[in-house]
Amino acid sequence: MSSTANARTRRTRQSGTWRNWAGNVTARPARQVAPGSAEEVAAAVRDAAERGLRVKPVGSGHSFTAAAATDGVLIRPERLAGVHRVDRAAGTVTVGAGTPLKQLNAALAGEGLSLTNMGDIMEQTVSGAVGTGTHGTGRESGSIAAQIAALELVTADGSVLTCSREENPEVFAAARIGLGALGVVTALTFRVEPVFLLTAREEPMSFDQVTGSFEELWSSNEHFEFYWFPHTGNCNTKRNNRSAGPPRPLGRAGAWLEDELLSNGVFGAVNRLGRAVPATIPAIARISSRALSARTYTDIPYKVFTSPRRVRFVEMEYALPRAAVVDALRELRSAVDRSGLRVSFPVEVRTAPADDITLSTASGRDSAYIAVHMFRGTPYQAYFTMAERIFTAYEGRPHWGKVHTRDAGHLAAVYPRFGEFLELRNRLDPERRFQNDYLRRVLGE
Repeated sequence: MSSTANARTRRTRQSGTWRNWAGNVTARPARQVAPGSAEEVAAAVRDAAERGLRVKPVGSGHSFTAAAATDGVLIRPERLAGVHRVDRAAGTVTVGAGTPLKQLNAALAGEGLSLTNMGDIMEQTVSGAVGTGTHGTGRESGSIAAQIAALELVTADGSVLTCSREENPEVFAAARIGLGALGVVTALTFRVEPVFLLTAREEPMSFDQVTGSFEELWSSNEHFEFYWFPHTGNCNTKRNNRSAGPPRPLGRAGAWLEDELLSNGVFGAVNRLGRAVPATIPAIARISSRALSARTYTDIPYKVFTSPRRVRFVEMEYALPRAAVVDALRELRSAVDRSGLRVSFPVEVRTAPADDITLSTASGRDSAYIAVHMFRGTPYQAYFTMAERIFTAYEGRPHWGKVHTRDAGHLAAVYPRFGEFLELRNRLDPERRFQNDYLRRVLGE
């Protein structure tokens, strides 16, 4: 076979099953393509239209929803990757939409640059992460999407739009977290800054201590988050603040012990035990919640913000008004205690400031996030249903990439700019070229 034919085979696959990272979503697209430029994406979209097929771009599959599932054309990200341009004067970097966050972070560090804030894992592609609203935690710095200065978007008619606050501003406002509903993002320009140091302080605290002083902990730290271990009164807190240095990274032995052996190896093993024998979970939770010791270290941002996540799980996360998060968490704890459920994964709490992105979970309000998880293969519906009932009572907004049951009717009531997004979608994709079952539920027809 010639090299040209080999390349064509790599770029177009006629069949095959696609699965997400958690394994809870599968799809069998009619075609899978891997375009290498905006022009090739546009050609793939026009070709799909001629064939009467829907189109969905996919990232690394870290969404827990069916946001990327399709029986039409699946646009794969691997050839839309890499750093296109570093503009030091403007403080920006432009990358292909399929660039993994891990690759972006390493490339920025090599240039002496960094994102201001990021989530706690970096396996996602940049377009997948921003398109579903991936966030970390921050008092003043928001989600990854909030750090976008411009983006390139292929729309349903094959047009290529450049969008920023100055150019196509109404599309820019929505497409930063576009759910794949407005088109295919092919490149993203991020605002970056000179690399800096963060000092992380990780410390066990009791549930009552954390919830009783939450506002103080939030206000006195640039980045604050914590984990509560169900069936216990124990939490693990993390405070990240900028530092003048010097760097004091984790030693290899300590990092391996806590981040690999305890947080991944041992944690995976005890979750498998808990899945097989649920009655052991409360005892496991008590041991797990005391296994991680206090530690302090100083390093460049991505080595502080992110950590490996090798134990697979299913997740639901809701954004609540920040002032409501403590009440909601206390209610969740009481509900778990009363329910008889056995929950082996900790509950994660983070924050974000209000932003101006149309369908951001933090759109127009300071927010706090509560994320609940269950080990992959463990029944999660009863726990998530109970948690979702509490979160929605506090005007919660579901994370777009995580399990939830809300539909367009509910979401229109909690997103003040929901109608604005729908109007833009009607203009950019009137024939619903980018539709799938997930979008039909959350956005309507």
